[in-house]
Amino acid sequence: MTGNSKRKAVVLLSGGLDSMVTARLAQEQGFDVAALTIDYGQRHVREVAAARLIAQQLGIMRHTVLALDLRSFGGSALTAEIAVPKGGLGADIPATYVPARNLVFLSLTTAFAETLEARAIFIGVNAVDYSGYPDCRPEFIKSFAETARLGTKQGVEGAPFAVHTPLQHMSKADIAAECARLGLDPAWSWSCYDPQSGGLACGLCDSCRLRKKGFAASGIKDTTRYAG
Repeated sequence: MTGNSKRKAVVLLSGGLDSMVTARLAQEQGFDVAALTIDYGQRHVREVAAARLIAQQLGIMRHTVLALDLRSFGGSALTAEIAVPKGGLGADIPATYVPARNLVFLSLTTAFAETLEARAIFIGVNAVDYSGYPDCRPEFIKSFAETARLGTKQGVEGAPFAVHTPLQHMSKADIAAECARLGLDPAWSWSCYDPQSGGLACGLCDSCRLRKKGFAASGIKDTTRYAG
């Protein structure tokens, strides 16, 4: 076993396409990967099952699913009785934004990483083809890495966390192409915010639209089944 293969990383594995590709890229880079999935009471809890499947398919031995019921706060179409937008992407931050989600999730991922003495954290955020969430931007990730350095024992003792965002500047077409290159089945992942009966993705929410557009642009078949 080489020194490179002994490096530890924790991947924030939502169960979506981006997190699946990110997890495999971390493995490809030689990291010993553990995964954290947050079951936050989301409307599309189907993605948690997808995360379990992805972890199994990728041979990730340490996969932790953490319950954190954000329905107690609400404030999002994913955690409250608010309609999921189906009209396409607009200029404003959409109702599917979950307040401070990545700030909360990265904090938990950092805590998990510190218990494992892992210095690398991977998250599949993207700032090209995305819904405009503020916690997906490069400046947020950079700021969080500094906060983690200042706020952890590992950080103040000189072993700060590196927050890796390998998809940050990729288009959805690029991500679909990476999925194919890495030999991953798109159907292992789940992107839809509003799952339909029969295990179908709605095909109309922002997440479905972005995913479908990316696969169409890449010329790669998406094996996900859509209702529309």
